[in-house]
Amino acid sequence: MLGVGEMNHGLEANGHGKPVAMAKQQQLQQSGDHEETQWYEEEVHDDLKFCYTLNSVLHRGTSKYQEIALVDTKCFGKALIIDGKMQSAEADEFIYHESLIHPPLLFHPNPTTVYIMGGSEGSAAREALRHKTVQRVVMCDIDEEVVHFCRTHLSVNWEAFASDKLCLVINDARAELEKRREEKFDVIVGDLADPMEGGPCYQLYTRSFYEQVLKPRLHDGGIFVTQAGPAGVLTHKEVFSSIYNTLRHVFKHVKAYTAHVPSFADTWGWVMASDHPFTLTAQQINERITDRIDGELSYLDGETLISSTTLNKTVFHSLLNETHVYAEDDARFVHGHGTGRAGHA
Repeated sequence: MLGVGEMNHGLEANGHGKPVAMAKQQQLQQSGDHEETQWYEEEVHDDLKFCYTLNSVLHRGTSKYQEIALVDTKCFGKALIIDGKMQSAEADEFIYHESLIHPPLLFHPNPTTVYIMGGSEGSAAREALRHKTVQRVVMCDIDEEVVHFCRTHLSVNWEAFASDKLCLVINDARAELEKRREEKFDVIVGDLADPMEGGPCYQLYTRSFYEQVLKPRLHDGGIFVTQAGPAGVLTHKEVFSSIYNTLRHVFKHVKAYTAHVPSFADTWGWVMASDHPFTLTAQQINERITDRIDGELSYLDGETLISSTTLNKTVFHSLLNETHVYAEDDARFVHGHGTGRAGHA
């Protein structure tokens, strides 16, 4: 998220995983400065919170499915917060979205159709539309209010939302895929919120969904990619290893890769899956980047992509030995609670 239009600057914020005002009263009184310092506070665990100093709270609201906030942070610029979790920040969102979108589209020999589950802010669609071979991007998000907000205010994605190649659908991503029985895609993207208890989309990480709904909607040679949550040494067992193992039960070839995202204060994980192997070299990836993508990538090149699939020893062995498989009645969640209780994404 790199640009924002006019917004409401007069909203307060408080509560779990939201901007809060924290006044260092003694220091301020001693200096004669009575201004409060406002912070965005994200609860990682019961005993761990991250705090980001704010310039201002630009917007806060609650849709049928999620809580949404747009804040202006001192360190990372403007940031989108959903259900108390940092979704993307102006300073480094390119790391997340380039890592999500470009690997599957580059490994595919000729991607022309893309289906994005979630992706409300439009950044995933923006990156997909940079590929010269792509003729159609279907972006399906369940939360019309969040999509409308992002479409209105995130100026960096205005061009993507206005593209004739983008088909924006407000619907449950699973229901939409089931409805499109005659339509298949070269690449399907899971740009979903993390699996959260009570959140709107954890069912879209399950083996049954991947087997019965998603995989049949891929063309032969098609690739699925999903964001897979925190992937650090201390956090990868929350959901990353389970998502990886679940996909191993559905696809013949599964590739996990990671990158550090500063505004997330952690290493982040993604997983690609296909019934065809991922065999490109760094040089071949660089050639495809040059031939296929409009403009310069800020983060990803062939060497970076190949190296991102080399996991540290701790994470590698956890993924290798993981036995948990996502099911509707046996899911793992990141810390926190979602707002929505109905629908998927």
